[in-house]
Amino acid sequence: MEDHDINEEEFEFSRNYFLAKESGKLGKKSARKLSEIDLVDEQDLRAEVSNIEPKHEKEIDLLINGYKSLYNEWVFELRYGLGLLLYGFGSKKTLIEDFASTALTEYSVIVVNGYLQLINLKQQVAMAMAEVLWDQLKLQSGSASGGLPKCQQPFNSRSMDDLIAFLDAPHAPENECFVCLVIHNIDGPGLRDSDSQHLLAKIAACSNVRVVASIDHVNAPLLWDKKMVHVQYNWCWHHVPTFAPYKVEGVFHPLILAHGGASQSVKTATIVLQSLTPNAQSVFKVLAEHQLAHHDEEGTVFFPSWC
Repeated sequence: MEDHDINEEEFEFSRNYFLAKESGKLGKKSARKLSEIDLVDEQDLRAEVSNIEPKHEKEIDLLINGYKSLYNEWVFELRYGLGLLLYGFGSKKTLIEDFASTALTEYSVIVVNGYLQLINLKQQVAMAMAEVLWDQLKLQSGSASGGLPKCQQPFNSRSMDDLIAFLDAPHAPENECFVCLVIHNIDGPGLRDSDSQHLLAKIAACSNVRVVASIDHVNAPLLWDKKMVHVQYNWCWHHVPTFAPYKVEGVFHPLILAHGGASQSVKTATIVLQSLTPNAQSVFKVLAEHQLAHHDEEGTVFFPSWC
């Protein structure tokens, strides 16, 4: 009897569950639209976000201190020729900068902020790394010979091939000499394209370069092929969730529930125009040229449906 009662209770529970689901489907759907949401000004929303009080500070401090105990291990991995890739929920910017300022004091460090929208890898990164490595080599050679050598740097052409060749050349095999490239958000918008990733992979594969990077996007590993992961970047993955807010990184990304600024409107318009056919793009070009030539007019208020 008891088993029979249990079966009836389970049947009644299941029946009520599916009846509730069915009645929910048949219910009246909301007619509200996403466009009807009263969005606030982005500056006001950012001000409110900055006033949010942090929580669980003691637990987070203990977590970060646990990561700091791994610094010696991370340095060993870099000296062994591996690249450090830090991932996990929360901003890792402060953690990586603390690691670089405390554990990498013997090496030259170049920092790249991948969360920026535009980054010139050739002029801002590759050239800076070559110059820093050249200064480091001059200091080592000068301390060994009693003075700095008066020779010209070997990459005056500033071509990417010459810079890569210099960073990969065996300059001082008897001494440990390398430049550490720190990349905050290597999966950021300014570095997410294929050309930037392949160029960074070539730089990371140089014998005098070591890379410390962070990722936050769930699809970040799709940026790399097998050769880039295991040969060029030679990643050593470390799961280091910090639960820290993305205060610095978030400044360069529009908030979802805020009105977009002028720059965001331009970016959105560019994406829409790029998705159009060439004929449609030419039509919009004619309209834009007409509007620029007649700037006193209010502009076109209606577009045919085929646009």
